[in-house]
Amino acid sequence: MKVKIKRLRSQAKLPSRATSGSAGMDLYACIDESVTIAPGELMLIPTGIAIALPDSNSAAFLYARSGLGVKHGICLANGVGVVDSDYRGEVCVGLCNVSDKPYTIEPNERIAQMVIAPVIIPEIEETDELDDTQRGEGGFGSTGNS
Repeated sequence: MKVKIKRLRSQAKLPSRATSGSAGMDLYACIDESVTIAPGELMLIPTGIAIALPDSNSAAFLYARSGLGVKHGICLANGVGVVDSDYRGEVCVGLCNVSDKPYTIEPNERIAQMVIAPVIIPEIEETDELDDTQRGEGGFGSTGNS
């Protein structure tokens, strides 16, 4: 599979995998100067790239970098970003600061990771009944203490 990537700005860094076993490709902040995200603040950070996925059976999913999330409280504002196969605009990352300290994003800093994954497009069939399972309608904590 090939994913075409277009630099929208000359200083944009192409996504890259940190190791051969990395599932995600690091995305980099394409900003001219440092920006600080205050506690509780949301900020949209550009990457300076646009992508073309091979077909509608794939999508790019943007996830937080574990180091930023665990060490600094910097997460994705929408949990997981989804880049649809037909989107050709700039890939931007919505970040939020859930810590109690400001965090500064530097130019070319790794701000998120992008995973390309298959997408199943099901045919929707309305029904009046669903098949029974052992779990049934049990949700939120119904299979254990947590």
